[in-house]
Amino acid sequence: MQSIQWFPGHMAKTRRKITEDLKLVDVVAEIVDARIPYSSANPVLRNIVKNKPKIILLNKSDVADSKETQKWINKYKEKSEIAIPIDCKTGRGLPQFKAAIREALKDQIAVWDSKGMIGRPIRIMVLGIPNVGKSSLINKLIKGAKGKAEVQDKPGVTRQNRWFTVEKGLELLDTPGVLWPKFEDQTVGEKLAFTGAVKDQVMDIELLAYRLLENLMQHYPSAVRTRYKLDDTVNEKSAGHEILEQIGRKRGMLISGGEIDLERASIMVVDEFRAGKLGKITLERADEF
Repeated sequence: MQSIQWFPGHMAKTRRKITEDLKLVDVVAEIVDARIPYSSANPVLRNIVKNKPKIILLNKSDVADSKETQKWINKYKEKSEIAIPIDCKTGRGLPQFKAAIREALKDQIAVWDSKGMIGRPIRIMVLGIPNVGKSSLINKLIKGAKGKAEVQDKPGVTRQNRWFTVEKGLELLDTPGVLWPKFEDQTVGEKLAFTGAVKDQVMDIELLAYRLLENLMQHYPSAVRTRYKLDDTVNEKSAGHEILEQIGRKRGMLISGGEIDLERASIMVVDEFRAGKLGKITLERADEF
């Protein structure tokens, strides 16, 4: 496994800024990727947030295995944590998110009301690793309001903290995405690379495709077989390069001499997984953590 180290200087600065701004908000919403809830939850952020009320948003649940997502929700509940499956692109789950915020802060809201602070805005800090959907969430919440958060399909777009009014009584603080200094568990870095949370240049694309295919064949073999029309010579024990070679051949990705264009095949496999074209897939099971 290739070692992944990615901690640009602006991320160290962002971590300090988040710590400073935490006192400005009432609740924290951490967005994680529903396909990899464990790997996309930043342990550094956990230490920063500490006892601040927190809601976990399982984004991209539209391309995750719904049964596994429910198991994750139950697991969070066992820890007295609120988790809500959402899809930032369609807005699914956002009404439940707003309701959960008010439920989590009902005691605090009662205190504000008793002090004559009726209607005091609830301030939410939105946290998460790069490319997990923070800006898309904010844009969906504020709808057609001016000052949309910038959205691009690449990690690390947001560079500074920005406030947005979602609706009367609800304000959001956007923060740049933060990864932690290093990945102690290289499989965590690997899964982040699968979903595009770290830049593709960090890992060799062919190695990434090999490892992704091996992972998929362990848990969703029929999805891989169906998508790429693989024959019986490929199974759960096949090495990643064997699976990729057959995929490349089946798709006619050949170069001079009849050799398979593995780079082209690798890019296709990774892109199709990220786009949900292999079906609804979750790479991390709740009962494994």
